[in-house]
Amino acid sequence: MGRTIPLELAGPQEIEVDGALVARGLGLPPAEFQRLMDDRKVTVLCERGIGEDAGLYRATFYYDGRRVRLVVDADGNVVHR
Repeated sequence: MGRTIPLELAGPQEIEVDGALVARGLGLPPAEFQRLMDDRKVTVLCERGIGEDAGLYRATFYYDGRRVRLVVDADGNVVHR
């Protein structure tokens, strides 16, 4: 049997990022990006940093074979694109 990996689950936390930045990264006008988000056509994966990355979040937005990945702090400030 393999080694176990502890998972820490936390309640939902809201982090807001600049939608225009994400839209631009996906090659979309902001209004189109918002419509696609509302229609759940854009998917998002958000990962929480641990260890030296504690307090940071990696948000990856996917649409039509494209992706935009941002590393942000808890206030949604972009640390790395």
